Amino acid sequence: MRSIWNGAISFGLVSIPIKLVNATENHAIHFRQIHLADGGRIRYRKVCELDEEEVSGGEIGKAYEDADGTMIPITDEDLAQLPLPTAKTIEIVAFVPADQIDPLQMDAAYYLSANGVPAAKPYTLLREALKRSNKVAVAKYALRGRERLGMLRVVDDVIAMHGLLWPDEIRAPEGVAPEGDVTVRDAELDLADALMDTLGEVDMDSLHDDYREAVEELIAAKASGEEVRPAESGEGGGGKVIDLIAALESSVRAAKKSRGEEDADADGEGDGGADEGDMAEVHPIRKTSSGASGKSSAKTSGSAAKTAKTAKKTTHRTPTGKTVTRSGGSAAKKSAPKSTGTKKSTSTAKKSSGSGGSGGSGASGGRSAAKKTTAKKSASSGGTAKKTASSRKRASA
Repeated sequence: MRSIWNGAISFGLVSIPIKLVNATENHAIHFRQIHLADGGRIRYRKVCELDEEEVSGGEIGKAYEDADGTMIPITDEDLAQLPLPTAKTIEIVAFVPADQIDPLQMDAAYYLSANGVPAAKPYTLLREALKRSNKVAVAKYALRGRERLGMLRVVDDVIAMHGLLWPDEIRAPEGVAPEGDVTVRDAELDLADALMDTLGEVDMDSLHDDYREAVEELIAAKASGEEVRPAESGEGGGGKVIDLIAALESSVRAAKKSRGEEDADADGEGDGGADEGDMAEVHPIRKTSSGASGKSSAKTSGSAAKTAKTAKKTTHRTPTGKTVTRSGGSAAKKSAPKSTGTKKSTSTAKKSSGSGGSGGSGASGGRSAAKKTTAKKSASSGGTAKKTASSRKRASA
């Protein structure tokens, strides 16, 4: 790349010879002025206003116009004799954190290239020092007849310099902000945040000038003699914002649609404006097969209920011919005292155990009742034997 300035970086007592190269280029399409009648190009000629004669470049010099209109000539020799230490030197005056530089001060950008082999070592030293410190260098330099302010930082493996405007060249933003008190609701801020999240980040390298491409296509079409058709007008925009909430919601939906995401309605977003109290967090509604699962649940519940009733109430016929309703082991306990014999009691206990039904509690209740009945019957048999022996003694006497 062609250098536009040669000099050195003054880093304390270290001097680094460098060349200044433009870091940016302008891709704008430039038009010429023509005479509509015949297509001839319109040119500007430098004419002296005193004699009205055209003047060549070699005859043109510089002058400062005083307040009263007097012209004060200034030559290049006059400027060269000024005591300007930055005439050929980029003088570093400080190292500061990058966030201390107001982006409003940013101007043209340049690359600094090491000028010659001896400059490579100090150039690399300054570059690595800037990297490790996470700071930028503030410097002064002279370019195109004036002293300027600059900021040095590292871009990849190159030291770049941004021209900075002097602090007194930045206008104060007085009278620019909206007048009067404007209140922004939380609901509007929430939707603005949602729109920002939906738009997300972007790869800066993917951005391009659509207008310039359209102009290039137009020029190519006219150059080849093709008919130029007017472009289809897009959706209207820039109208008055009547409902800010509705506009933000529509913007979120449009952003999601352009990114290939699902429509915002599927996420619970409304179609129109919303009240301030309705802007709470909305969760998506998930559909389930409630019909099938509900019927299945109902059938299961009904079967369980019937089983429970059957287990609780069991009809059984006792040896005496009576029909009783029993519930698990409690039925066995009630039927056991009414038995008249050991066999009958045992049979009743077995039947009660069988009718204990669906749980182990009924079976254990039947076994317990059988044991109690057998014990009582044994005690009753013992008493009968004693009475029989007593009767025999009385008879023999």
